[in-house]
Amino acid sequence: MSEIAPDNYQSFLKDIKERILSAQYEALRAVNKELITLYWDIGKMIVERQEKEGWGKSVVEQLAKDLQMEFPGIKGFSERNLWNMRNFYLTYKDSKKLQPLVAEISWTKNVLIMSKCKDDLEREFYIRMTKKFGWTKNVLIHQVESRAYERFLLNQTNFDQSLPEKYRPPAKLAVKDEYTFDFLELREEHSERELELALINNIRRFLIEMGGYFTFIGNQYRLEVGGEEFFVDLILYHRRLRCLVAIELKVGEFKPEYAGKMQFYLSVLNDTVRLAEENPSIGIILCKEKNRIIVEYALKDTTQPIGVSTYKITTTLPEELRKYLPSGEEIAKRLEGVEI
Repeated sequence: MSEIAPDNYQSFLKDIKERILSAQYEALRAVNKELITLYWDIGKMIVERQEKEGWGKSVVEQLAKDLQMEFPGIKGFSERNLWNMRNFYLTYKDSKKLQPLVAEISWTKNVLIMSKCKDDLEREFYIRMTKKFGWTKNVLIHQVESRAYERFLLNQTNFDQSLPEKYRPPAKLAVKDEYTFDFLELREEHSERELELALINNIRRFLIEMGGYFTFIGNQYRLEVGGEEFFVDLILYHRRLRCLVAIELKVGEFKPEYAGKMQFYLSVLNDTVRLAEENPSIGIILCKEKNRIIVEYALKDTTQPIGVSTYKITTTLPEELRKYLPSGEEIAKRLEGVEI
């Protein structure tokens, strides 16, 4: 028997392992789909019998006891979960669009999305994102609590025209429309330097507020061009996007010329700092205030990927931003572009 060449064998072993993992994934996926279908059917049967027979709430309590007695080794038939099944059916029975999507994620995540989201468009967003990015339950909870849906719809970036299609959804999720730095002890009137140093001194909490996938590279990051020095306020690195993120801090209102300066920084970073395997750098202009119409025009013809966000030092909820949410039809169209 001839000896197998090590290189050839390692490649062969890799192929076998990938095939096994693929089969395991498909098996788990099939089991999950069957479980979701079972829970859907149970929820439907409960609703139909209650409507037909006029049964009240007590039937669910009795059903839970009987099922747990009949199937003692099988979890999932508690009274609470039976109510979840009933609500699951009622939530999606009229949505032909979402019915096939719910089987793509686990029951636990379905229950979380169903209970935390107020309408089908918001539920569709979290279902698609959970599937696309493989969010765990804890990550999903964090995304819901940090209002990723609103951030995705409200944030002002030019990513649609400046980034490859596959990077657009995760890049939009990486840039919030507004950041809350309630951990900073700053007076209302403060300088950009004071803001920068306060963020550096609270770097851990700053990175958490930025979104959790950022690492710190440096502040007052030096760039040399044509014999002159330029300094970027903050440079971060986004691990999932695999790109540098330049941040410029502005304690006043956004001005159009800020976009031109950021374009310059990103061009230099891409040419002189970015590694060959990294994706194009992204810029975030972080201002105290912004006029959304001015931002829209300032980013309209820029070629480098830039987002303009605001920051606040209090935790009051910006309800006034809700008027800027797109229409239901436009939201649905945007979500269609998130392949899963």
